[in-house]
Amino acid sequence: MEFCPTCGNMLQYELPHMGRSSRFYCRTCPYVCHLESKVKIKRRQHLIKKEIEPVFNKEDMKIGGSETDATCPSCSHGRALFTQVQIRSADEPATTFYQCLKCEKMWRED
Repeated sequence: MEFCPTCGNMLQYELPHMGRSSRFYCRTCPYVCHLESKVKIKRRQHLIKKEIEPVFNKEDMKIGGSETDATCPSCSHGRALFTQVQIRSADEPATTFYQCLKCEKMWRED
């Protein structure tokens, strides 16, 4: 993996084409590095997609959540647990997360 010395982005590899040698180039800026000798890719690294972990889960909501009157969008039950989290910048209002006490569906309101 090679990185652009100008902007720091990852360089793309381009195969030789119509007499032009192979090269590394940057998609962001005009940097190009022509390769005169043959490049051999020894190993391809397959990236593994990681599972996204929630900020908090249903068990956290049961421990730290407070009960309130809120209508569930799935089952229309009138009671839910709630907690407020500041997920954006400080000048934005906190986001309220709810969990239905009947069907345990979670939803949020900004």
